[in-house]
Amino acid sequence: MAAPTATSLSDPSVHKNFRYRNRIFDNENQQQRKLVAAHKPAQLAPIQVRRNKLAKRIWEQVQLAKSQQGGAVFAPMKLRTVVDHDTGARRQVETHKRVKPWWFTAENGKLGLCVRYGSRVLELAKGKFSIEIASDKELTPTGELDAAIDAASDKLRAGFKK
Repeated sequence: MAAPTATSLSDPSVHKNFRYRNRIFDNENQQQRKLVAAHKPAQLAPIQVRRNKLAKRIWEQVQLAKSQQGGAVFAPMKLRTVVDHDTGARRQVETHKRVKPWWFTAENGKLGLCVRYGSRVLELAKGKFSIEIASDKELTPTGELDAAIDAASDKLRAGFKK
């Protein structure tokens, strides 16, 4: 880190920012604030990680549906590590991520929507794995998915145990 120079010490914006930050701890402001002994968790709770993973995939499905309705192509990018065979050096390149649609046309001609967690289809109700939709305009979020996510996550982890 560079040593402070005379110009940086005399810069009024530095002192202004310092005064602003110190206003948080002024005596008059302390009476208005509630002080608590809270710590930022080092990690997210496992259920929150699973919810975030599912929310990201649902967002991708919504974007895919919107782009198909508009006649555009939805192709999100992902980073992939590639090894150069000549030098053996590893580098990251951007590639298109393949997003498969979760919806399908059922036998009765209506759309069916399966919610996936990883490679598993979530059981939304006892014996029910998909949502029937009359048209793509009828898509709305519904139901609690935490129990279904937990069940799919447990099945997935059980496959890795030996």
